[in-house]
Amino acid sequence: MQNQNSTLLSKSLTILGDQMQHEFVACKKAAFYANSFSDPQLQAVANQLATDHRQRFDRLFNYLNSHA
Repeated sequence: MQNQNSTLLSKSLTILGDQMQHEFVACKKAAFYANSFSDPQLQAVANQLATDHRQRFDRLFNYLNSHA
């Protein structure tokens, strides 16, 4: 039974790591686009997207640290 639990834990950590990577990349892309837009409205939307992705990344990171 312990082997099954460690397999589930390993899969969960892999999923969390993958999701954190996706959020990190999405945040960086949104920030890049925000800096490249000349339209203030597009900049605001891209900055908001970057902020949202960063918040999700931070929540995942904090969740992972609270269970370490």
